[in-house]
Formats: sequence, C-alpha cells, structure tokens
Amino acid sequence: MTRRSKTGALHSLWLVALLSLAIGVVLVALLIWNPFAEQAPTTGDPVFMYCAAGMRVPIGEITAQYASQSFGQLIQLQYGGSNTLLNQLEIAGVGDLYLAADESYMELAIEKGLVQETIPVASIRPVIAVRSGNPKNIRTADDLLREDVRVALGNPEAAAVGKKTRQLMKASGRWEKLSKHAIVYMPTVNEIANAVKVGSVDAGIVWDAIVAQYDELEAVRLLELDGGAAHITIGVLSSSEQPTTALRFARYLTARDKGLKVFRQHGYEAVEGDIWELQPSLTLYSGGVNRVAIEGTIEQFQRREDVQIDVVYNGCGVLCAQMKALRQGDRHGVFPDVYFACDVSFMDQVSDLFPDPINVSETDMVIITAPKNPHGIVTLQDLGAPGIKLGVANPDESALGALTRRLWRELGIGDDLQANVSTQTPTADMLVHAVKLRSLDAAIVYRANVSKVTSGVQVIDIDHPLALAVQPYAAARDTVHRHTVDRLMSAIRRSRTDFEAAGFRYLLGAPTP
Repeated sequence: MTRRSKTGALHSLWLVALLSLAIGVVLVALLIWNPFAEQAPTTGDPVFMYCAAGMRVPIGEITAQYASQSFGQLIQLQYGGSNTLLNQLEIAGVGDLYLAADESYMELAIEKGLVQETIPVASIRPVIAVRSGNPKNIRTADDLLREDVRVALGNPEAAAVGKKTRQLMKASGRWEKLSKHAIVYMPTVNEIANAVKVGSVDAGIVWDAIVAQYDELEAVRLLELDGGAAHITIGVLSSSEQPTTALRFARYLTARDKGLKVFRQHGYEAVEGDIWELQPSLTLYSGGVNRVAIEGTIEQFQRREDVQIDVVYNGCGVLCAQMKALRQGDRHGVFPDVYFACDVSFMDQVSDLFPDPINVSETDMVIITAPKNPHGIVTLQDLGAPGIKLGVANPDESALGALTRRLWRELGIGDDLQANVSTQTPTADMLVHAVKLRSLDAAIVYRANVSKVTSGVQVIDIDHPLALAVQPYAAARDTVHRHTVDRLMSAIRRSRTDFEAAGFRYLLGAPTP
C-alpha cells in the first residue's frame, strides 16, 4: 500500500470516528432534552415541605413526577404527625410548605401567622384497620374494648388521626374507656397501620386512605367515626423565601390533572382542583369604580404567584352585555374567571353565571361641581335649574347610570333633570374629568371616583338611601382556576386599607388565606 493510500485510509477512519462521536452526542442530547417539557424558572434552593406522614405514598409519587417534568426543582420532605410538624415549623421558623392531614392544624398555623395561602387537597375519614379477613371479628366500637383485642391509637398531641379519634369518641361517650384500653399510642398513622400489619396489635384507628395502601389490611367503618371527615390542606409558609416557587409546586400538587390524580389512585377523596398550567392565565371583569382599590393587589398577586391576570375595566352594563354575548357563542373576547361588579344589581343580571357573590364594599353617589359651587347646588332637584350642563352615567352601560335613573324615578324628578343632561358616559371618571375642565357644571358620580381628586371639584352629598352602590365579587361557575381565583379574592379581601383609601366603606372582615 502506498503512503498516499495509507493516509487516505487513516483520514477515512478519523472521519468515521468523529461522525460516530457526533451522532452519540446528538443521541444523548435528545435523551436529555424533551422539547415538549414545561420549563419553569427555578431557584438553587429546594422547596422544603413539612408533610403529614399519612401522605407519604402519594406525595412521594407526586414529587418524583414533578422532578421528571423538567421543572428542575427539588422538593425536600420532612414527614411526621401534623401537630408535631406544626410545632417544628413554628420553632424552626424556616420552610416553604406545610401539608396537614386535618384542617384544624392549618387553622392553628393561620392564627399564629405561620401560613400565607392555603389550597384544599382531599378528604379522609377515620376507620378501624384490621388484618385481612378480620380474624378478631371486630364490627362495632364495643368490640374495640374486648379483652382479647389489642388496640393502637394515634397520639392526640402528635397525629391528626389521634386528635380526630379523641374528638369523635368523646362525642360518643367512649373515649375514656378506649383510651385506657389501648396498649400503645403512636406518633403517626403509618406506624399504627404497620403495627396492625405485623400483628403486634389487632386493630388501630387510621385514615381510610391508609388502609387502601396495604394489601394485608381491611377497613371496618363505624357510625361513630364515619362522620368525622378530615380535610387535607397545603399552606405556603410565611417563612418561605421563595413563595413563587413554593406556590408553583402547590398548584401542581393540587391540580386535578396532576397531583390530585395520584391522591385519587391511592384512595383519597380529592377535591375538584384547578387544571395545571405552568403560568395560569385568569381574566377578571371589573366595574371601573373598583380600579383604584384593586389594581395594586392584582399586580402584587401576579408577581407572587407568577400568574397572568387580564383585567377588563368598563361600565357594568357593557360588561354584562359582553358576558351574555360570549355565553351565546360570540367569539370576540374571553369569558372572565371572576367578576367584580359596581353594584349588586349588575351581579344579579348574570347570577346564573356567577353563583354565590360576596359583597365587599359600598360607596355613596354624590354630586360634583366646580369649586365654590357657583350654581349653588344643594339637592338633586337643584340640578334641574335652567342653564346647568349636567353629566350622568349611561343607564344601559353602567351601574352608576342605572342607579341614577332609579333614584330620579323614586323622587319623581327624572323629566326635569333629564332636560339638563348634556353628557352620558359609560364610566364616571369621564364625568369627573369633564367637571374639572368646566365642560360640565355638575355630574353625579360615586364618592370613590373623587377620593383621589385633590382639587378641581366640590363634592355635595345626596341624602337618600337609594344613593348607594354595593360592590360584590364572584367566581365564574365554570372557571377551571377556581382555587387560584379564591386566592386572588382572598388577597383582595385583605386589602381593606386600599378600599378605604379609595373612598369605599369596607364590608368584610379579614378572611383566612
């Protein structure tokens, strides 16, 4: 073989080797890279969650799934009894999430200021766990007191199931005897189930979903226990230094098509959760009068939860008409997840779409004029004086306009005042602007519309009980982000100072997260 042919052969071998290496790199990259995986911004720190021991099986699967979705976020778990964990997180003052097996512990955490937001997960009920076939033939609460039956109970000061057992058995008058008859108290529900499984006890009171995780056990339901459902809840801790990341995992865990599917597979009665979206998108319709009171809270909520909220401000008549059109098939626009009306009368118009509204605030209707009131206006009737250019809201487009028309009709002054109306607008801010520019002599607006106006108008009270608007909100009946909407509404309800600063009277106490 010549030198040239040897060189050509070596060159070909190098090309083959380099091509093989390149193909290998590409194959490895394709194995690692999933072009369809959702990518979330992450922090370098794992999310630390205190988790009730009875949730070990579903939570283990959910955290593994979450990691496999290429979110790049580690979840560090601390298991224990719900009360034990509550004491730990209170003392430690660190952590991101708390999953409690009973809502009473979450309520305590909220009262102590340890939790910011909560999301419901599932319900569980206490049952008697016995070995398969029920060899001791335990059927009633009295059977637990037999001399030949060894019973294990949860420690009421550590485990949620122990606290619930004590509560229910006290109500039935059996706790004193049962507590003395039990041979062991255990700090977690899993330890009770394992004790029954290995035969160190004959029976134990555990959650129904725990029994479903053991092939060796079966459940005996008691009338005394069956009404004592416990509600599993996850809370974002006030101590969290990465609340957005914690909330993202909490939303995954409580999504109907993600974490809650796992809970159902393991025998838990899961709630109807939101659908999973990496960055949920909500639409909020709001009467224009509410804007000043809520827009700051909405901006803060978007940043904290990493959600997108598209807010449509307009007159409530316009908003109601748009919602009705969307429900009838109009494709121009997005139906809202939540509606914040200017007045209850405009919530009533869509009550079939927004059940269970809650009244948040109220504001008076007032007359505004130029400073020093050059026309000497004192009452509504004075607005009918010759030469006054009056501005009102459009009664078909806004709650303010409809309430103004109702008030005039009640007083029998509609015809006189209508003759002076030179402007009708869908929102009151246009009227305020027109009075400040002196293109109107007077206008009827909400007190809240002029709360931030420091000059340019004079406010005159209207002394009549109908000169009042009440602002309710409600979630849409079929929103797929019910729990995210609930948290947004809780955030709005907590912003009392914003409402009062905007000229509203606040009607609600501070809610739980």
